[in-house]
Amino acid sequence: MTLFCLTMVMANTSFAMEKWPDKIRLGLIPPEGGADIQVRFKPLIDHLERELGIKVETFSASDYAGIITAMGHKHIEFAYFGPKSYVEASARSGAQALALELNSSGEKGYYGIIVTKKSSNITTLDQATDKTHSFAFTDPNSTSGCLVPSVLFYRDLETPPEKLFKEVSFSGSHGASILAIKNDKIDVAATNNIDFNRMIEKGAISSDDFNIIWKSELIPGAPMCGRRDLPASLKAAFTGALMSFNFDKRGLAKLQNGGYAPVDDSTYDVVRYMKQLKAKLQAKKGN
Repeated sequence: MTLFCLTMVMANTSFAMEKWPDKIRLGLIPPEGGADIQVRFKPLIDHLERELGIKVETFSASDYAGIITAMGHKHIEFAYFGPKSYVEASARSGAQALALELNSSGEKGYYGIIVTKKSSNITTLDQATDKTHSFAFTDPNSTSGCLVPSVLFYRDLETPPEKLFKEVSFSGSHGASILAIKNDKIDVAATNNIDFNRMIEKGAISSDDFNIIWKSELIPGAPMCGRRDLPASLKAAFTGALMSFNFDKRGLAKLQNGGYAPVDDSTYDVVRYMKQLKAKLQAKKGN
């Protein structure tokens, strides 16, 4: 027997000795609302059950922190995080990035955007930040809905958001922010191109009713993660199942992304840098 074959036999024997749970629970951050994301992920959940041979349940929470906490308390085995919430979960809850979500164009990421309603005639960032308009972040643990625009305000505009807008709030989700703009509840909001396009695709909004007044550089795609303490064979099988889902074009259309690609933790170092930068700039501004 060659050394390679012997190594493979030993690896397979080790995997075989690992006990998988009877079911796995997948936590889903609420970018557009709990019910909508459950429907969107249904084809992927069905695929995972077929590929893994075990029951897959979904778990949602009212905010990003709820999914981070659930993984830390071992109430879930896997999770769909945003980049910033993954960084938090990696540090606090033992999360390990397994695969990265591609956008519909196949890029390994997405773009933060700031939007206004077309009829508001707010068409530039200067107009939006003249201290007379209301602004909505999404969630404190959102990358495009909080971290990225915060860096824009503190670093590029050198001003805390509270001094750029007459009112600053958190909507709770990207869908809520976008609808708040549509319904004249908020003047300006931070979101991202993926969730914005998903709202268009499901008929909740029309792109003709919005101005995109700012767009970020590419942000690393949202990761699918597993707990570090899970059996290596289970994490490998879960990752493989995600990659094979790339061939299900109908399922990807329902999920509204471009599939998955391999990833490692260092991909999100840029997000860690932005977190540190935001904290430093906030401290410098005395906020």
